[in-house]
Amino acid sequence: MGSDTSAQDQTVSEAGEFGLIQRVTSGRAQPASTLLGPGDDAAVLAASDGRVVATTDVLVEQVHFRLAWSTPHQVGRKAVAVNLSDLAAMGAVPTGLLVGLGCPPETPTSVVDELSAGMWEEAQRVGAGLIGGDMVSAPALTISITALGDLQGRTPVTRSGACPGDVVAVAGRLGWAAAGLAVLGRGFRSPVAVVGAQRVPEPPYAAGPLAADAGATSMIDTSDGLLADLGHIAEASQVGIDLRDELIEVPQRLTEVASALGADARHWVLTGGEDQALAATFPSDQPLPEGWRAVGAVVEGGGVTVDGAAYEGSSGWEHWR
Repeated sequence: MGSDTSAQDQTVSEAGEFGLIQRVTSGRAQPASTLLGPGDDAAVLAASDGRVVATTDVLVEQVHFRLAWSTPHQVGRKAVAVNLSDLAAMGAVPTGLLVGLGCPPETPTSVVDELSAGMWEEAQRVGAGLIGGDMVSAPALTISITALGDLQGRTPVTRSGACPGDVVAVAGRLGWAAAGLAVLGRGFRSPVAVVGAQRVPEPPYAAGPLAADAGATSMIDTSDGLLADLGHIAEASQVGIDLRDELIEVPQRLTEVASALGADARHWVLTGGEDQALAATFPSDQPLPEGWRAVGAVVEGGGVTVDGAAYEGSSGWEHWR
């Protein structure tokens, strides 16, 4: 179901703030980690590790999503996924999410219903719950989510621990969301698998804690593109990263789509964001954990290269550009 609604559908201004909160929370089961859920001034979440990992992302209509391209349910899933992947990149397991929602007063309540259903669906994939938030009037549909996670005794994996000689590896899909964006931008709605990757990412949530347990020295999610985000690791760790072209997998489906559009599938894989894949570095004397594949090495120096040479063109997404 998309954002089209019947004439009888109630708007958010008619439902009111507390009516909307009731629609979002009613009948939803919270995980055991939620000690006190929605309904008070603040929620209470168990923190058995003694530490809480926190991250926030904001999605704005026409910038990060379009309801002409995605259903509200898909947008809800995506809004949660982009946050949960950040927790995975620290080696944490998600526990709860706080949701801030801004929308125009004439927004149909069915849009909020679908958004919240998508959020709950994605959160429940990892055993987390929507534990609270806020709703306000805004000129455009805006979703702000703060995700909280549990390290379960692990040391958090940061961007600053990569060492020369480490193996660079990735987990998850690369280039699919960028290909989907290119397809949608041309006015097409297929191939379904490619377009679906833009609408709803599929982060490898379990791969983050696995990497932490396997001794990953640094890790990041690739929301801005592989080259751009590896650049953050290189800068924070004061090292260079060299990707090997023969290790960069370009799926046949993306090659076919790129051929039809006159585009470059390899460019999508190297620079396309929004797949929410994970990239990490590992000691070279340790086997890579399940789901991870090598794509290069950490070297002396700085920056990110491909086969020893700087990549020509944009390396990925930049805000305000």
